[in-house]
Amino acid sequence: MDFLQAAIEAARLGGRKLEEWGEKFTAREKSPANLVTEADLASQAAIFDYLRQLYPDHRFLGEEGLLLETGDSPYRWMIDPLDGTSNYVHRFPYYAVSIGLEKAGEMIAGVVYDPNRDEMFAAAKGQGATLNGSSIQVSTTDDLQHAMCMASLPVKVDRNHPAIKKFVQVLEQAQTVQRTGSAALNLCAVACGRIEAFWSVSLQPWDMAAGILIVREAGGTVTTTTAEQEFSVTTPDLLASNGQKLHQTLVQIFRG
Repeated sequence: MDFLQAAIEAARLGGRKLEEWGEKFTAREKSPANLVTEADLASQAAIFDYLRQLYPDHRFLGEEGLLLETGDSPYRWMIDPLDGTSNYVHRFPYYAVSIGLEKAGEMIAGVVYDPNRDEMFAAAKGQGATLNGSSIQVSTTDDLQHAMCMASLPVKVDRNHPAIKKFVQVLEQAQTVQRTGSAALNLCAVACGRIEAFWSVSLQPWDMAAGILIVREAGGTVTTTTAEQEFSVTTPDLLASNGQKLHQTLVQIFRG
């Protein structure tokens, strides 16, 4: 089984666990506005057990305390078993399982699975991006005033936080800006042309590892918000877009 197919199978297992828990979970606070559930842990366990059996020498990094860095394998799986936890807790159907694989620091495979719509976004380095097996591409909209954008904001952000000010600046110029609660699905929305751009300055590696590869393989662009330093999943600063001139327009707003 190749890496991408393994990731697809693992994501389906994780999604199945989320749906099995459904109404049964109990919740406790991870932080004031970010809930973690037993479903989250069950999903991660299912994903890890499956991939670990296939690739016992690989390294792993997961949202729910998963850190396995033993050995010198160049491969590392980055797992978010439930991206959009608050949405899940409130039964708002916008959450996903995200699994990315890097080799020597480069993303080579990634999947994002939305169990509500049974949508599997997938990409392998140099092979393009797909949605349920069909090729996807970013939109061709090049003007911000005609663009739909999404943003992630820090938890319990203060009204005077720079992220709020940038949100308002883009809101004044774009056709619309939404805040949805799932970075992984937002990245996939860019990749398949549903929206034109997504940004955040508060993400973790597992939030975006799979999604950034999917965007790039769909023809999009991923940089930091100001494009003044090389993008890395280890820094919580991301701007993903369809790669048209509106990317530079957003960069200029974020630099200002």
